[in-house]
Amino acid sequence: MSSSTYEGFTADERAAMKDHAQEQKKAARRASRADKAAEAARDVLAKIAEMDDSDRVMAERVHAVITAAAPALEPKLWYGMPAYALDGKIVCHFQSAAKFKTRYATLGFSDQANLDDGTMWAAGFALTEVTAEVEARISALVRQAVS
Repeated sequence: MSSSTYEGFTADERAAMKDHAQEQKKAARRASRADKAAEAARDVLAKIAEMDDSDRVMAERVHAVITAAAPALEPKLWYGMPAYALDGKIVCHFQSAAKFKTRYATLGFSDQANLDDGTMWAAGFALTEVTAEVEARISALVRQAVS
């Protein structure tokens, strides 16, 4: 039997929760829906600009592919990560490798994404580089997710 004890959230997890609380407060203060969407999109681009070079390059390409493939998705921050929502619900997000000090970035999909394929399907994808082939795959996944 293991004698390990729960030691609480990591500093990175606490920072992500703090980011989320600030995002919620900021969204509540915005005036109109159009203002909220425009400011949320600016927040996403600003967050991407803050990333380390390799994460930033991938995030910029992922952002461009997602917004082109599914213009109905609205960019917004989600736990400090670029995310894309439909009717206010997160469909997918980009997690930089630096976010939780992992060896690769991740493109993740929520249960709102229509990616169902039988009784098991992928909901997250590791990214080390965004090539033309990867862009095409992301585009197809995002289109399917919002279908």
